[in-house]
Amino acid sequence: MSEAPLRDRAAAPLTEDAAHERIASLAFEPAATGRVGAEVEWHLTSPADRRRRVDPETVKALLGVRDALPRRTRLSFEPGGALELSTRPGTLTECFDDLEADRDRIAAALAAEGLELLGLGLDPVRLPRRVVRSPRYQAMEELFDQDGRAGRWMMANTASVQVCVDTGTEADLAARWTRAHRLAPVLIAAFANSPLRRGEPSLWRSTRQHVWTAIDPTRSRPVSAGDPRETWARYALDARVMAVRGPGRWTVPRGLTFRDWLRATDLRPPTRDDLDYHLTTLFPPVRPRGRYLELRMIDAQPGPDWIVPVALAAALFDHPGAAAAADRALAPLWDGATAADLALRAATAALGDGPIAAAALACFTAARDATADPRIAAALDRHTETFVARARTRADDLVAARR
Repeated sequence: MSEAPLRDRAAAPLTEDAAHERIASLAFEPAATGRVGAEVEWHLTSPADRRRRVDPETVKALLGVRDALPRRTRLSFEPGGALELSTRPGTLTECFDDLEADRDRIAAALAAEGLELLGLGLDPVRLPRRVVRSPRYQAMEELFDQDGRAGRWMMANTASVQVCVDTGTEADLAARWTRAHRLAPVLIAAFANSPLRRGEPSLWRSTRQHVWTAIDPTRSRPVSAGDPRETWARYALDARVMAVRGPGRWTVPRGLTFRDWLRATDLRPPTRDDLDYHLTTLFPPVRPRGRYLELRMIDAQPGPDWIVPVALAAALFDHPGAAAAADRALAPLWDGATAADLALRAATAALGDGPIAAAALACFTAARDATADPRIAAALDRHTETFVARARTRADDLVAARR
């Protein structure tokens, strides 16, 4: 088949039913389990001047000169200049070895230039400023500015560890989707690492989580419970449109959902390409991506400790015994609670919240017993003993040191 008919179909106007069907069919593709991926972000800073922001093109040129461009992972930059490395899907050991090899080389090259990778969920000093220029980020900034300044903080000043786990077979797809959402407060709390804002302690152990809850809720709140395909399709159609793309400057509508756009008579009809792009602009804590699920609620971690949340999730999704233990531990936490309530408790009290701390300890214990790689198991042990078993987080230590 020639490419022309495919392009024509992608550019043809959509009906509401066709859009719903496309979202539902593409979001969850059954897949065998056992693989994991990671997208890990770090703030790029200078110890000599914490307020300095470095242009990404300068960083790429520097890494190229020092022969330190990544060889096993993909390099990208967030709007505020944070550096991100993304792995290919593979085993937990492959994920760790690939990303660590590149992180180590990049960190050494940056250190030689007086720069460092800072693993915190929120930039602790700088005011938000975007350094990546693109139509996408310009439109995103304009959209979020309609609701206040939180969007600029999210774009330029937050960093995370995003874990990707397989969607699973058709038989266990719904259970894995549910577990991902139920695990969210444990992941927020156990890895809370962003208590400082503009140099001072905030009211939050994960201020990053607070920032994310303050942006456009139609694209950042959790997807509601129910059939995964149906609830995700409704979520996507009822989310606001970030931009109507076109030649030159993109149009940023006010309060226009994709469903509104499909029904509008005074705008050009949206196409399949418009819908596919719209889906890339949605950021719920758990996001379906076809053959895998993205867990997006975890604060960035220092150095090689990004592997701890990845290993925890890999064990709790792909080891039957650990998955069953997690489901048992999480059930009482959610009895009568809402996602918004638990996220608030996890971001403020973190592991100082007794029920969340108990669920976290049970999950970490189950994951440790299911982790075969001794290096990764040791990292899980350290985090469990240093933080989870003591009902403390990195954020608690940062606040104590600041005071």
